[in-house]
Amino acid sequence: MTVQAERTAGSAAPVPAAEPGEAVALPSPLAAGARWPRLEALAYGADYNPEQWPQEVWAEDVELMREAGVNLVSLGIFAWALIEPEQGVYDFGWLDRVIGLLHEAGIAVDLATPTASAPAWFLAAYPHVRPVTRDGVVLGGSSRQTYCPHAPEYRAACANVTGQLAARYADHPAMVMWHVHNEYGAPVSECYCPVSAAAFRDWLRTRYGTLDALNAAWTTAFWGQHYTAWEQIDAPRRTPMADVNPTHRLDFHRFTSDSLLELYTAERDVIRAHTARVGRADVPVTTNFQLINCKALDLWTWAREVDLAANDHYLAAELPDNHIELALCADLTRSMRGGAPWLLMEHSTGAVSWQPRNVAKRPGEMRRNSLAHVARGADGAMFFQWRASRGGGEKFHSAMLPHTGTESRIWREVVALGAQLAALRELQGSATAADTVVLWDWESWWALGQAFRPSVDLDFKERQLAYYEQLWRAHVTTDFAHPSADLSAYKLVVVPQTYLMTTAWADNLRRYVEGGGTLVVSYFSGIVDEDDSIHLGGYPGALRDLLGIRVEEFLPLRSDWTLSLTGSTAGTATVWAEDVELRGASAAFFYADGPAAGKPAVTRHAYGAGHAWYVSTRPDPATLREILRAAAADAGVTFDTGTPDTLETVRRVSADGVSYLFAINHGATDVTVPASGVDLLTGESFTGSTSIPAGTVRVVRLS
Repeated sequence: MTVQAERTAGSAAPVPAAEPGEAVALPSPLAAGARWPRLEALAYGADYNPEQWPQEVWAEDVELMREAGVNLVSLGIFAWALIEPEQGVYDFGWLDRVIGLLHEAGIAVDLATPTASAPAWFLAAYPHVRPVTRDGVVLGGSSRQTYCPHAPEYRAACANVTGQLAARYADHPAMVMWHVHNEYGAPVSECYCPVSAAAFRDWLRTRYGTLDALNAAWTTAFWGQHYTAWEQIDAPRRTPMADVNPTHRLDFHRFTSDSLLELYTAERDVIRAHTARVGRADVPVTTNFQLINCKALDLWTWAREVDLAANDHYLAAELPDNHIELALCADLTRSMRGGAPWLLMEHSTGAVSWQPRNVAKRPGEMRRNSLAHVARGADGAMFFQWRASRGGGEKFHSAMLPHTGTESRIWREVVALGAQLAALRELQGSATAADTVVLWDWESWWALGQAFRPSVDLDFKERQLAYYEQLWRAHVTTDFAHPSADLSAYKLVVVPQTYLMTTAWADNLRRYVEGGGTLVVSYFSGIVDEDDSIHLGGYPGALRDLLGIRVEEFLPLRSDWTLSLTGSTAGTATVWAEDVELRGASAAFFYADGPAAGKPAVTRHAYGAGHAWYVSTRPDPATLREILRAAAADAGVTFDTGTPDTLETVRRVSADGVSYLFAINHGATDVTVPASGVDLLTGESFTGSTSIPAGTVRVVRLS
């Protein structure tokens, strides 16, 4: 193996919501073991790909980065073919020069391991490492993520290139963070090659120990699938039916997530060995998640292995009010490490290049997007990428420096945003305040998404967004948590969709409500256990006693049915109904017509010192908001402050109790809110009330 300078041949308690000026005792953001890069301000920058450009452009890039206020760049993400142009031959000369230029300009480096994009020489030498689909198609190269995660040759090559990079740069003063791989699980997560199938069998042996245990968990007596030898078990390939045994498929999801996590931790541990050797063990190591667009990974498990949570978020351009989905993703990212500061590793200055219709961001939208992430706990905002590419698959993707150069609106907004983030320096390490939590579980998402469910309209992500949107519009800031998490510090817990629920998770919810908490559960939750087997005795099996109801039969609706609901307000419902029998609960809404006419649709149950609400249908948004309003009243959560639901309001609170109000006006009219203090972005002072002009953002240090 030759190295040449020049080429010649791896849940904290919530922050309580605060009133203006109220001091709040905060848990340390680092209590969950998180680490943060050594930066003197909020992080601002982008993926930097200098290898796409002649060297004479590099000095110009650095000068423009200084003008824009960039203080951190991610480097080398797709540069494996240049770092190791031949197997065992390494060229670091160009990378030395780039890091040197950045360091001289005071720009820190987040150095990536380039293992998301294997070199052409590697795929030519080891063609069998290419991933195989469920249908047996071998995927080609000329792209990225073209590898089987279980191939020993790929794992060895990753360890080698990671070791070389870490050995060379672990003690470089520009290095403040390590960026392992890129977007694990996207676009390829699963592989069905023989090596992967063998690895799956090994994983199953570890999980179950015996074939008897596996056969019981998988209910293999159904359709005569009983296994008598481990070698009989294959990956869940395409079958004559709509899908394979559901627990077989669910376990393959788990196996895939665990396998990709093995790749991450292997590279992380190589890096940590080198940083520890040179006394730089404090330099964080992470990878960039794609939280709600990459279903393949159980990121609660992954989050324990990264030093800080980092996420790539791209607006769903055609989605109305897509800033609400952005807020959900930001809150979910913050929750990954128990409220510790997190990093927006990538987002876009304008349009992306890979959605069906790549709608451009309009003036001020990039600023609102970036500061919404900061409001919800990000201690930095970074982009893909620094300079827009001339060629390649994402040449129409926006960048900090667009094709039109510095004579452009995007560039002017980029420079302005850099100055605004610098003005928010004092927010570093502060935490976002929330007293409500939404439960989110990837295993339940996997299980619900399989075939043979009562309705094609059962949709994990849709329900999460629906409930979150009404909380957002009511100005309720939320955390997210796994169903097993300690929920005792929250006033309100919302369960939009948890189809898979273990007995232990259900017990956790019982303890929470018994202790005085308020719980809201939506339909088709608590139905199966960890093996995707029904909790018997009536639905929702795991939660019947807690909710004080029993459902004898599901009543999924035809696509053209709309039911009427009666209660505190008149409403409508679609998609789903249930035959609900009260077993201690009282009815808050009834079905006025349809297959469950006259039966309870929404219920409330006093349980211990708390209350548990059940929503047995998909109510229209206004009715869902009223249901949540009633539950929030039980919980003592401030709901619907009277300001327009186009205004996003979030608080961050420092360790010494200083409160900062983010007010982001997504609407077309000016809004005034009761708040006194100083806007950190403009220096303006406000007494009694603060005005937020249409389309703008204020960050007010409250007094």
